[in-house]
Amino acid sequence: MRIKRGIVSRRKHHKILQRTKGFRMTKSRLIKVAKEAVLHAGQYAFEGRKNRKRDFRRLWIQRINAGLSQINEGPSYSTFMHLLEQNQIKINRKMLSELATNEPAVFQDIVSKVYGK
Repeated sequence: MRIKRGIVSRRKHHKILQRTKGFRMTKSRLIKVAKEAVLHAGQYAFEGRKNRKRDFRRLWIQRINAGLSQINEGPSYSTFMHLLEQNQIKINRKMLSELATNEPAVFQDIVSKVYGK
């Protein structure tokens, strides 16, 4: 007696085709092409999760630097971060960028405390 796999393979195919909904051309219709598209999409998603962390760090640094440039004769970004570390002020870049954009007065106080002016 042979075993028929029609239902099992149909379910597998359906699962893959559900994941490729919205893909262009045959990637959303043909199972062989869709399988490959799903694999590549997974790789791109994995890489994207790593890149997001990099991108946000770069954004925070740009915002801090912009906040420092608003201050007359303020320190450069690298000098400021070095002085923060020397004064043992443990505040991360994310919080510093939030302060620089939303609370410039508080950010100015931190800079003046660190910079000694």
